[in-house]
Amino acid sequence: VQLVESGGGLGQAGGSLRLSCAASGTIFSINAMGWFRQAPGKERELVATISGSGTTYYADSKKGRFTISRDNAKNTLYLQLNSLKPEDTAMYYCAAAPFSSCSDYVCPGYDEYDYWGQGTQVTVSS
Repeated sequence: VQLVESGGGLGQAGGSLRLSCAASGTIFSINAMGWFRQAPGKERELVATISGSGTTYYADSKKGRFTISRDNAKNTLYLQLNSLKPEDTAMYYCAAAPFSSCSDYVCPGYDEYDYWGQGTQVTVSS
């Protein structure tokens, strides 16, 4: 499975950005997909996940401002970021969890994701 993110860039505080992640390869093996982010000097953290049937899960601090969605026909994952804050500045990574690693509707664990994109940088100015 190959994952390619796009849509990052420079945003202003209070503004919006939409990230996309195109998946290819053995898509049938994939259960959940998710977005993680890593800011300089910090650990990679979960943003949100979504199952193949559309069940979503958000890290507590991300609820309300971020929306994860998935278009299975296009094999594409999205993350809508609204009301941007400077602390949202980070590298955002798309990830996919195969059924062999996680067969649940919610896969919040970093180690459940076997496939990762190269990341897309989001920088929010104040």
